[in-house]
Amino acid sequence: MNTLINIINFTPRELIDARFDGAQSSILVAVAVGTLFLYLFSKVINKFPGQGLPEIFSSGLPKLLASPLILVYAFLWFMAGALILLSFVDITLRFISPDTGPYAVLLGFLAVVCLCSRIDSLSLLYGLEITLGITVPLIIYTMVKAVISPDISWDAILQVMTHSLHAPDMNSIAAASFTFSGYINMAIFNRVFHGLKVKHLWILSLEGLLVLAVSFFVPIGYHGTIGVERHVYTWFTTADSLRVEAFLIERMLYIFYFAYITLSLVSTIIQWHVGKELLLSLLPSSDKQPKRKLRQEITILVLFAAGTLLMLRLDQYALNLLGVFLLHIRWYGELLLIILLCWCFWKVRRQRA
Repeated sequence: MNTLINIINFTPRELIDARFDGAQSSILVAVAVGTLFLYLFSKVINKFPGQGLPEIFSSGLPKLLASPLILVYAFLWFMAGALILLSFVDITLRFISPDTGPYAVLLGFLAVVCLCSRIDSLSLLYGLEITLGITVPLIIYTMVKAVISPDISWDAILQVMTHSLHAPDMNSIAAASFTFSGYINMAIFNRVFHGLKVKHLWILSLEGLLVLAVSFFVPIGYHGTIGVERHVYTWFTTADSLRVEAFLIERMLYIFYFAYITLSLVSTIIQWHVGKELLLSLLPSSDKQPKRKLRQEITILVLFAAGTLLMLRLDQYALNLLGVFLLHIRWYGELLLIILLCWCFWKVRRQRA
């Protein structure tokens, strides 16, 4: 999910901005670093079967340190979901329904996300599986259609590739490594896994590399080495350049939009579910009091929704700066989380010895 959602968020924009200044080498570095983070995180969290981040922190960190850390990570998960929603509100108004008010679109999205974020973790994983089964073929079809189209300019792509030896750029590395950040949601979803083993990591590395390469080079092939910087959502303008001759809907944009609105809503549901569970762990336990737990969940989700509505006032420039800032914070946050998990594992093992 995270690899695919990478196409419409701030990652392609950051890579395209650095297309002459190290984006290509940054992609290679990001693939290596992202795969390493994924491997280390999976190895460590597998040592805590059936436990989420709150349970792991409570066993290895003092409460005065664990609670603020959980609060900060919950805020980051909320921001990740909110930025996806805000981006898709802007996409909807630009490409699909410019006459609709932004608050009406966002309220519709929030209603779906807030209701579904309350679903238990295992059911959300089943829903994610079904969603990927529907959207992945559509996205792959769009990508293949874009690559084999005679309208793509391979000369523009080759021109950009001549800058491949430029030194990597930290902004581009942080943006491209977001492709591999889906594993971080195991901070809560690990509760439903017991003895999870991640195999064949090279497949995930190859997949991430291919998606990054396609999401970076294809828009350049359609809009040119200079013209591509004039587009905010490069892949939606690229999809709008494609036609499906033998189908009920001729414009590829609508197929692409359907796939990504589904994927974006599910992604936000996953993000806010994790953030909600992290915040619930800071509140008094209410497992035996369903009504009390319901009130706590509603309060948290209302705060999430209110924060997103307030952020709707941000213009495109401010939203982009916030997104780039979050990409950097996320990268360092993942590194810190892996270090903290290693510390907790070492401390728990020493207590048992």
